[in-house]
Amino acid sequence: MADVSRRTFLGAAALTSGWVVGEPAAWAEPESRKDRVYEQIVADARMVWRRVPTGWDNSPFLGNGFLGVQVYQGPEPNVLRFMLSHSLVQDQRAQWEAAVGLSRLPIGFLTLTLPGAVTAVDWTLDLWNAELKGTVTTTQGSLKFEALVHNESGVLLVSTTGDAQWGFTPLPSHTTRQIRIPPEYVGNPTPAIGPNYVEQPLIAGGGYSTAWQERQFGTRKLLTAAVHYGYPNSTGLAEALAKVKVLPNVASHRAWWNAYYTRSLVSVPDKWVQRFYWIQLYKMACATRRNAPVVTEWGPWFPDGGGSWTAVWWNLNVQVSYPLVNGSNHPELDAVTETFRRYHENLAFSVPPDYRDGKTYALAHPGDRTLRSGGPKLGSQIPDHATVGRPGTTTKTDQTGNLIWAMHGVWVSYQHTRERWVLQDVLFPILTKALNFYLHFLTEGSDGKLHLPLTRSPEVADASDCTYDLSLIRWAAGILPKLAEELRVEPDPRWRDVATRLVPYHENETGVMIGDGVALTASHRHFSHMLWMHPLREKTWDNPADRDIIKRTFDHWSSMRSAWAGYSYPAASTMSSMMGQPEQALAYLRHLLDGNVIGIAKLMPNTMYKEGSNLAIESPLTAAQSVLDMVIDSDPDLVKVFPALPWPDASIAGLRTQGAFEVDASRRAGRTEWIRIRSCAGAPLSLRHGLSGELDVRDERGRRLPWRETSPGTIAIRLRRGETAVVTPRGSRPDLRPRDVPAASAAPQWGMA
Repeated sequence: MADVSRRTFLGAAALTSGWVVGEPAAWAEPESRKDRVYEQIVADARMVWRRVPTGWDNSPFLGNGFLGVQVYQGPEPNVLRFMLSHSLVQDQRAQWEAAVGLSRLPIGFLTLTLPGAVTAVDWTLDLWNAELKGTVTTTQGSLKFEALVHNESGVLLVSTTGDAQWGFTPLPSHTTRQIRIPPEYVGNPTPAIGPNYVEQPLIAGGGYSTAWQERQFGTRKLLTAAVHYGYPNSTGLAEALAKVKVLPNVASHRAWWNAYYTRSLVSVPDKWVQRFYWIQLYKMACATRRNAPVVTEWGPWFPDGGGSWTAVWWNLNVQVSYPLVNGSNHPELDAVTETFRRYHENLAFSVPPDYRDGKTYALAHPGDRTLRSGGPKLGSQIPDHATVGRPGTTTKTDQTGNLIWAMHGVWVSYQHTRERWVLQDVLFPILTKALNFYLHFLTEGSDGKLHLPLTRSPEVADASDCTYDLSLIRWAAGILPKLAEELRVEPDPRWRDVATRLVPYHENETGVMIGDGVALTASHRHFSHMLWMHPLREKTWDNPADRDIIKRTFDHWSSMRSAWAGYSYPAASTMSSMMGQPEQALAYLRHLLDGNVIGIAKLMPNTMYKEGSNLAIESPLTAAQSVLDMVIDSDPDLVKVFPALPWPDASIAGLRTQGAFEVDASRRAGRTEWIRIRSCAGAPLSLRHGLSGELDVRDERGRRLPWRETSPGTIAIRLRRGETAVVTPRGSRPDLRPRDVPAASAAPQWGMA
């Protein structure tokens, strides 16, 4: 262990903020800072531990989209584990299905061995700075520590004061999946272990390496640790060793996270909900970035004990995880669009060989971060598990709609940013090829309508004219001509034909059915037969003609909840918000947050969600989206402010909507006080404002802007790119600063108090 003088230490790059020294001046607040309300709200959302965490499902977590770290007590009474995981670390044996041959792989854990058994902890996960800090009390004394995963470098930094020894335990490099393991499967070789590194080669070539180094600074010690993945020619050992020799700048880490939180704001009187929302924003930035892999079921973390969800699930999980980045104004976290841009050519391998015409894409799951589902290469016989199968045959799967649903997410992202490259390079070409897959199978019936042969509604039943698939086909065929018009290219005439002649959904007295002759007769956690309502919005509550079928279908589905999973409740909450039922929306959300989901599914005290022994990241993330759906809603033609607010007060700032608008607003004592809306793309604005009486519409300098009322409560304002409108009751001059809404009642912190 190197010993460094105090003078050298104070000059080190990592310590420009005084992070390790801990002198009073090192923690002094900067003299100038953006409105402190953001820091106040995020600080209030901190998670605390007064009881010892014992596993991934109740521990604090750190990450930067690549390196993931969880901290908890191991089975030994005097050992803390820092579980290391990395979103790039996966196998590369593509001859098997992705969950096995392209499986994420466990790495191992650092051990902090203390002189006595742990008796108590006092930990705080400071979201504002993305740092874990606190004390560990043992039978032989106490230890102070601070830990973070550096945002830019991906290096774990741990500062300790007290007597403790570091070690590292590698985990076996093989898949933890237990389903359909080929008889010839073997794990990767035993790692090479050095004095401060572990090098793990892969059978397929390359590998991954973990390195660590500890330095002494007076009474304090600083550990740096890093994981580096290399494929196919390097195990990443040299890179990992080089990373831990450099002390990253803690100030830059803090600056990134502080700026991250000030991009938007949500404050409501229910602080249990508010804190949960901000923790999910923290979790999302820990789990993903535009340049990082799309989230697997576990995000960047690898739960101890592993499990079978070792890859990327595209039949719902990714699709419901990422909408949060849009409304919260964090396009820098959108790994989905970037993944399709980089790896779209691999989508051809999800198409059965008979239909690989160069114009057809599909998306089988599970897959890896490069959209591969595994199986032999192009031209070989593809096993059923490696493609989406063929509708109307025994190879059919419930994966036929995965790609269109994913493209709907890309479309929503595009509507929030209006970045043309998304439309031109990703959305239009891939959606075209995704619809082409279905065009191979649509046939004209005796009624003159286009029908779909037997497919499978995800996780529930086989059906011809499957509602899940029909809703996705109808959305794609309807949106593609509009996208072609934006790009000034000729539309495929088949699109309008499909949109016009596609068979209507099959219905009975309970609403829309799963498919032709197939009714929903038992509880079903997946809302696959309701995509036409949410998220596709083919039918909406704003249209009175749609309300009956929406209500009947929703009421029937929600009347049977015994098989619901965590994500079912946020889906029901969002649908309730769309139907203008705020109290019902909150009730569904609180059912999940309050720990009332029963059976194998449960939301944990650290806001992680588990089904059985598996980590499933999507449910809490989509629950945060349900909070956004209460305070803001939009489609390309309309922005709604406080559309389904179950509380009398709320403050929002910087929320992004379709049309690429940023919205600030305040509601107090049941009345909306003001709205400020900034155009980022110059799109037409239609605003449902919720204000009472006569209006003033001015720019930020107080000059009147032209506007017109298009219907009661809805106005149209023409804003150029970069222009802002402030909408207030006539004659009022409200305070336009965001605020932390007072708590309606006391609420505990998340964590283990």
